[in-house]
Amino acid sequence: MTLVEHYDTETTERTRLLRSPHGRLEFRRTQELVRRAISGPGKRVLDVGGATGVHARWLAAEGHSVHVVDPVAGHVAEAAHLEGVTAEVGDARALTWPDNSADVVLLMGPLYHLTESGDRAQAIAEARRVLRPGGLLFAAAISRYLSAMETGTNGQLTDHITPSVEAVLNTGRYDGHVGFVPAHFHTADELRGELETAGLSEISVYGVEGPAWPALDVAGIDEFDARVDAALRCARLVEQDPLLINASAHFLAVAVN
Repeated sequence: MTLVEHYDTETTERTRLLRSPHGRLEFRRTQELVRRAISGPGKRVLDVGGATGVHARWLAAEGHSVHVVDPVAGHVAEAAHLEGVTAEVGDARALTWPDNSADVVLLMGPLYHLTESGDRAQAIAEARRVLRPGGLLFAAAISRYLSAMETGTNGQLTDHITPSVEAVLNTGRYDGHVGFVPAHFHTADELRGELETAGLSEISVYGVEGPAWPALDVAGIDEFDARVDAALRCARLVEQDPLLINASAHFLAVAVN
């Protein structure tokens, strides 16, 4: 199944960051990290792979001009209905915006959906091209330790899927063994290296959820409010700790063009 086919049949993308405990944690921490880096309203934001506009919505509400680019027409139609948001069908590797035209580019999905390194490099190069000098790039990636931590915590790490988990740990190639489409899972150092190779500067890579996210999922959604503050504090404590950063489910890199 292709990426577009997957999302054409997956109708709950708009609630992905709300329906699971670790999704809610991811959303809060992503907002926190983006707000920490962006100073003041009025930025021209290009949200590449922005899906139904889950991040575009709050960025527009905070005074930014947001344009979503996504390969899935249904996502674009939903995003275009958000107040203060425009949207178009497009490809992260061939953006329509002119050079030096964005203050901020979000790559919240392309770097794990593009499984070949050359395609990821092209997406990053396009983000750099449309960014003004001094503009900010936010690039998300999935940790290659996600599958091991998730299945090891929820009891699903069986003899049957252990080879697949080992494969993603060793290569970053995820085959869909616990759901989702085939994807590329990064290490924090690999993500940093891809941005450095592209010529970006002042790169900071953060662990988004921290190491407590699998425990939130096991505890369940009813326990989320009671446990989330501690999980957030834990994530902040070790967000750049080289020994624990890869225990997050996702990374967020922030870099300057």
